[in-house]
Amino acid sequence: MDRASPVPLHSQLARQLERAVADGTLPPGTLLGNEIDLAGRLGLSRPTVRQALRTLVDKGLLVRRRGVGTQVVHSRVRRPLELSSLYDDLEAAGHRPGTRLLVDRLEPATGPVADALGLPEGTEVHYLERLRTAHGAPVARLRNHLPAGLVDTAGLESTGLYRLLRAAGPALHTARQSIGARAAAPEEAALLDEEPGAPLLTMERTTFDTTGRAVEFGSHLYRAGRYSFEFQLMVRP
Repeated sequence: MDRASPVPLHSQLARQLERAVADGTLPPGTLLGNEIDLAGRLGLSRPTVRQALRTLVDKGLLVRRRGVGTQVVHSRVRRPLELSSLYDDLEAAGHRPGTRLLVDRLEPATGPVADALGLPEGTEVHYLERLRTAHGAPVARLRNHLPAGLVDTAGLESTGLYRLLRAAGPALHTARQSIGARAAAPEEAALLDEEPGAPLLTMERTTFDTTGRAVEFGSHLYRAGRYSFEFQLMVRP
């Protein structure tokens, strides 16, 4: 650290840590310890270390875990905007996807679900709720409604929903999707290992087969610091 430099010490430390993450000196999963330990090891003040770590947390390079400390995270998940499943996208990018099945039941379709699936309100539908992880860390909470009897969900914790849908027969063709953002409610923050009020990306998608039948309605939440959607935009002729 150059104490004679006009660059603040916290910025110097943040840059050094960022380079170490980028070149693999600090690989994903590395524990950096708490602010007091780091300040003592580096000979810096605790506020300086705190500000440097906050910079990298805001960039999505580090994460603070309760009872664990500050940890280097795996690279941000960048998902192309196409009709694919999060499980397949994570697997293709080498992010080692995992699933915790939270809810798997039949229930009557409420108004928004019935409208999305083109069914009378109160019709029995299959409801799934899952926590999707990458390298063991939470990435998204996924909620899906499907027509009852469409798919057998056995084995869903070891594969993706779209793989099960394709195996069951529906040829997925198109989808209608909307993306937004909002703050995390306390229970959502706890599930996704975020702080209450942290930014979350939202996505709603209704998927149709080649006959035009709605086969899935999804309502998902993604950690904004670990996830992004990518668009390709073209000039209209």
